[in-house]
Amino acid sequence: MKQLQILMIVVMIGSYSCHPSKKPKENDLSEQNIFRPFVERIDPDLDKIISASATVRTIAEGFDWVEGPLWVNGLGLLFSDIPQNKIYVWNESDGAKLYLTPSGYTGSAQRGGETGSNALLLDNDGNLVLCQHGDRRLAKMDAPLSDPQPRFTTIVGEYMAKKFNSPNDACFNRAGDLYFTDPAYGLEKRMEDPAKELSFQGVYKFSKSGQLDLLTKDLSRPNGIALSPDEKTLYIANSDPENAFWTACDLDEDGMIKTRRIFYDATNLVEKEKGLPDGLKVDVDGNIFATGPGGIWIFNAQGKILGKIKTDQATSNCAFGKDGKSLFITADNFVMMVDLIR
Repeated sequence: MKQLQILMIVVMIGSYSCHPSKKPKENDLSEQNIFRPFVERIDPDLDKIISASATVRTIAEGFDWVEGPLWVNGLGLLFSDIPQNKIYVWNESDGAKLYLTPSGYTGSAQRGGETGSNALLLDNDGNLVLCQHGDRRLAKMDAPLSDPQPRFTTIVGEYMAKKFNSPNDACFNRAGDLYFTDPAYGLEKRMEDPAKELSFQGVYKFSKSGQLDLLTKDLSRPNGIALSPDEKTLYIANSDPENAFWTACDLDEDGMIKTRRIFYDATNLVEKEKGLPDGLKVDVDGNIFATGPGGIWIFNAQGKILGKIKTDQATSNCAFGKDGKSLFITADNFVMMVDLIR
């Protein structure tokens, strides 16, 4: 009996000594292999945009697929979780919390796919405008930003009496005209969905006067869209794995495309790193922050690559906030932030 007691004590001591400590050991491979986002510096001019000491930090996580970030002064960062059909809001004091649901699909019929809102933006009157995948339209929320309600008015929902596929990303010019892309990502079966009414994936301009113009139908997967500061160039991302690129379109006096050129072709990188050309933004100096393979690509106005923000995630979009002093990034189920020099 005494021998049995001694044996039990030895076993107990052994079990406690094998229990891992809370602090990871130096040779803990699982800890060493955790990817931490970072800024890759390619050109010295990047130091004028992002400080050499800047870090990329994750500020929220645990979502399904986040998109459409929008900074609103006095409120915080709004962003869509498309599969959840929800919008969340994040700020320093409260973290991330639910802001609005439903956000992109208000129908009663059960359906799958990416039903929620995608891009979020403010019109010239400060109203929240949403690219609604599920409802296949651009709509305005009929409620103040401080008291969100799922009440929407359609801004535009069809072309030539045919429903849009699923408006994806959009931007306003200073006159209040709305540019937007319309791929098929919000349709349950995407390109093969029987509900698809248009034979193409268009890029459009909806003027403040109510006129809708098809700018081009030649892009296979038009996605992110943004204007240069002088509004003479329209940048569009094409998120086709077999034809992944950013294109720059010269606009005429009416805001219509007169010439289009490939800004940067990333097709050969798609299989090497996570992500495709997706959302993009242009800062006041004309620098382009474009999501693509590996994270955020940063170009100057002449198309020179200055650097990248490496996320190791399929990165969907980005947005400037805090008076241009921060860049917010939506990447898969994460929301990240990096400080900018302003």
